[in-house]
Amino acid sequence: MNKKNSHRTRRAALTILVVPAAVALGAASASAASAASAASAAPPSARQGGTGPVITGLRTVETFNYDAGGQPENVTINPDGSLTVSLLGFLTGQPPQLLHISRSGQVTVLVTGEPGEAIGGNARDSAGTIYYNLLSGDPARSGLWRLRSGGSPERIGALPAGQFLNGLTIDAAGENLYAADSLAGTIWTVPTSGGPVKAWLVSPALAPLEPGPGHFGVNGVTYHNGAVWASNTDRQTLLRIPVTATGAPGPVQVVAGNLTGIDDFKFLAGRSDVAFVALNSANEVAAVFPDGRTKIVATSADGLDSPTDTAVRGSQIFITDGGGNPPHNAQLQAGKINFAALFGS
Repeated sequence: MNKKNSHRTRRAALTILVVPAAVALGAASASAASAASAASAAPPSARQGGTGPVITGLRTVETFNYDAGGQPENVTINPDGSLTVSLLGFLTGQPPQLLHISRSGQVTVLVTGEPGEAIGGNARDSAGTIYYNLLSGDPARSGLWRLRSGGSPERIGALPAGQFLNGLTIDAAGENLYAADSLAGTIWTVPTSGGPVKAWLVSPALAPLEPGPGHFGVNGVTYHNGAVWASNTDRQTLLRIPVTATGAPGPVQVVAGNLTGIDDFKFLAGRSDVAFVALNSANEVAAVFPDGRTKIVATSADGLDSPTDTAVRGSQIFITDGGGNPPHNAQLQAGKINFAALFGS
């Protein structure tokens, strides 16, 4: 989320936090979109090293009403091939939603928040329980939530109102959640069984370049191969943070930099450290390799509009577009990965 309020008593403080941020990011997105459009004027084969397009057949599989709160933020692929998608809502003052989208395209609303709130990252465990971040100005609602199959939403970890919870991930054992706090420069953790939320890591590497609206530090988080990987929007970096035997964070490693507008990301496969990274303000998706090399694999010429996240299963890739640029093409896109082009020179 490169971008909370319920009662009038909280509205002023939250407006100071959210509205200027959205405006500033909108302006940044517009200028970056112009640059991206110029860069993408070349044919795909030229843009991608002469090896052909890395993502083929990219198409829109679901559209959302941006003005009604349909601002897709995060996507998770479920074992049956269906999707869980977070809709922010708060950018237009509408209630956020958590959606289930079947393989046939049937959309089911799982959770609806309150006007002025936002649902950030979502994650799923092997039992089918869904977890999600809720940004809220109501201290009785702000924090990490759980939705068991057939159950009702329940908060399992409370955080003070006004925390800017963004990406969310779950460890391989399904025991711990890690949530990115973009303004506090913090990754929080809480057991999936519920309990006190603890600061797992507070680091300058996770912090914004400067405080204030429009500046975002740690954004996306993904647990992968024994480490928590994280993006920092302001610093344009993709980070790897090993999880030690005690569960504590190891040294922060910078995997790649110069990733303009980096948002959330997912990996090619469980054993692969190739990440597909959404570059929100640049209107691009990049493949980032373990050695720090990057390859732009989709741009605004492919229909991207403020991409926020990716999800990969086999050769299939999904991209959520937040629709930050007029005419606000908020959508879910799907395409195929051309592995020969991805790993070509």
